[in-house]
Amino acid sequence: MSADTAPERSTFAATLQIIPVVFFTFLCYLTIGIPLAVLPGFVHTDLGFSTVVAGGAISVQYFATLASRALAGRSADTIGPKRTVALGLIGCGASGVLLLLATLVAHWPALSLTLLVVSRLVLGCGESLCGTGAILWGIGRVGATHNARVISWNGIATYGALALGAPLGVAFAHFVGYWTLGVAVIALAALGYWLAKPVPAVPVVHGERMSYRSVFTRVLPHGLGLALGSAGFGSIATFITLYYAAQHWPNAAFTLTVFGLMFIGARLLFAHTIKRFGGFRVAIASFSCECAGLLLLWLAPVPGIALAGAALTGFGFALVFPALGVEAVGLVPAASRGAALSAYSVFLDLSLGITGPLAGYVANRFGFGSVFLFAAFAAAAAVALSVSLHRRSLRAATPAADAAAPTAE
Repeated sequence: MSADTAPERSTFAATLQIIPVVFFTFLCYLTIGIPLAVLPGFVHTDLGFSTVVAGGAISVQYFATLASRALAGRSADTIGPKRTVALGLIGCGASGVLLLLATLVAHWPALSLTLLVVSRLVLGCGESLCGTGAILWGIGRVGATHNARVISWNGIATYGALALGAPLGVAFAHFVGYWTLGVAVIALAALGYWLAKPVPAVPVVHGERMSYRSVFTRVLPHGLGLALGSAGFGSIATFITLYYAAQHWPNAAFTLTVFGLMFIGARLLFAHTIKRFGGFRVAIASFSCECAGLLLLWLAPVPGIALAGAALTGFGFALVFPALGVEAVGLVPAASRGAALSAYSVFLDLSLGITGPLAGYVANRFGFGSVFLFAAFAAAAAVALSVSLHRRSLRAATPAADAAAPTAE
């Protein structure tokens, strides 16, 4: 049964169908989160390379994810979401093997770094395959009417895994050794592959398939909104600790925790509003909330205000991806949904890749606080863009409604 012909389900029943497949996203992002906080120190301190090389060795994963988005979308559309997730988990496992080898040959720094970079590239490809496949798998199980719920739960799995994985990785490396990072990644990927086998696949949706270029062009405005809104998340993730240090404030890490908790809470409590009010209305409200939170961070005179700003930013950012994503996916035929999701997700990768150096330039010129003002301007621009897209959708809907209305005899 395809996503379009699946029967309407209650919210609770739909959630029970969604959770088993987004769990594979959770496992995938655990393989990303476990080494994430440890590897920069390994490259810089243990291998003896510069901080620039250490940062580049980690960031190379995002370029691999970006480059493989089109492949992931086409794979989910043509061979099916379940097989796409399986391929992604195999990629994650292979990255774990390379990571294990990299830690075992640390006495040869150049070889270790090379293995580590290749590991990150393979992991980036696995991430895009698994993440895109899991969303399409969920939509196939519950129907297209629950698109927003599937995307929301997938995001909860993503950020929950990253939040859990970072402290786990630090503990593994500190108490046992770096080699345990590779072993943990291999074990998680193997567990996911084994658990995925008994979960029923969904049929491949047949029908009209648009070229990837056409899909990309169609979702471009929505992707730009996502990119603008993601600048806030990128700025906080990259610069909040430096901002707190410059202000001589304690507990910067707690700010990231609060951001994550508000993000997950908003996804759990308010995902239904997208279906009720429409993606554009929710996006406008979300971007406005995020903008207010970033302005609070910029103006914060004390840590408590900064904490409130981070919380408000996390709450606002939570529904940005699913709100605009639902509208973007609705613009293409059912057989091209995977391509639309991958094209749309490209803008998140681009935003997170560009925000770091751009915000770093702003910080060097105007101070760390100005980074959040820069992100607030981006969120405000996203509000304006979403309003424009909403008005355009209303104008497009009016002729269709007039054509469907019965004519007078």
